[in-house]
Amino acid sequence: MLRLLGILVTTLFAIVAAVLTWPGFFRVERTFPVAQIVAFRTVLTAAFAVLVLVLLLLAVVRPIRTLVLSVALVSALALAANLVVVTGRGLGTPTLPEKTEASIRVLTWNTAGEATSPDMIAQTAVAMSADVVSLPETPLETGERVAVAMRELGQPMWAHHTEYGTNGWAADSTTLLISPALGDYAVIESAQDGSSNTSTVPSVVAMPVSGEGPTIVAAHAVAPREDAMAGWRHDLQWLADQCAGDDVILAGDFNATLDHLARLGVDGGDLGRCRDAAASTGNGSVGTWPTKLPPLVGSPVDHVMTGPAWRATGSVVLSSLDGTGGDHRPLVVQLERTG
Repeated sequence: MLRLLGILVTTLFAIVAAVLTWPGFFRVERTFPVAQIVAFRTVLTAAFAVLVLVLLLLAVVRPIRTLVLSVALVSALALAANLVVVTGRGLGTPTLPEKTEASIRVLTWNTAGEATSPDMIAQTAVAMSADVVSLPETPLETGERVAVAMRELGQPMWAHHTEYGTNGWAADSTTLLISPALGDYAVIESAQDGSSNTSTVPSVVAMPVSGEGPTIVAAHAVAPREDAMAGWRHDLQWLADQCAGDDVILAGDFNATLDHLARLGVDGGDLGRCRDAAASTGNGSVGTWPTKLPPLVGSPVDHVMTGPAWRATGSVVLSSLDGTGGDHRPLVVQLERTG
């Protein structure tokens, strides 16, 4: 009887470990509560490591030795698989390559409204030589103050904006700053009026007036709270739909990690035809939220995604600004044209 119980426990544990390690394979990556657990894959990896050590210590107890060692073996396999995923996406690169005349830099930062000052945003953007700045949870007034401050620092920007409601909730607003050097841009009407947009918090879709240049999306998907799962899944699919073309750049707070985007990519993309810039340049496992946790413990929910017309040559997650107000870290990516 004890042997059968051990087999049952080991089998059940193996199923749970497999689901958490490869949620996309089991098609539960956007299902509550798996989505919330796998959002912190580095923590999950550490948990398997601790479990292996604890079980090995318990193996000295003879009556449960076989069961404990069986579960420890499963834990060790899950640990190895998760380590491969985490290290493959990248544990952090500290600097960007030198900016060339042809390269552009994209900064995304969920500023949590008034929690982050316009001067801080402007100084960071100018210091990073950002040509595109995606600012979820930033009202237009704040975005305009950032643009003015950047102009005074020698780097002018045009401010674009989309807003839901007027209740004063910072998440109702998203601002996108674009350098005049990239040409004139306009927010498309369907994104402006919300008829085609993310469900609960807005995204900005800006297209070049001349028709030449990338479509730029300042993305903000709703957080995957238990009561908002349907809206979150809608938002991720909507963002994937924006990546149907080659010349597109998405930057913002996706409230999702690469694990959640499984099966939303096509033609080799991570989301639609877009590829994740941080993961391709060694920062895919570095947490951007929340700032109260160390970068390698947090969740990498902020992204810059690009269509096939662009390739990422470097990225950096700025942890030096932790404690300055917001609960997200800025992500900066350098991009080059592929053709």
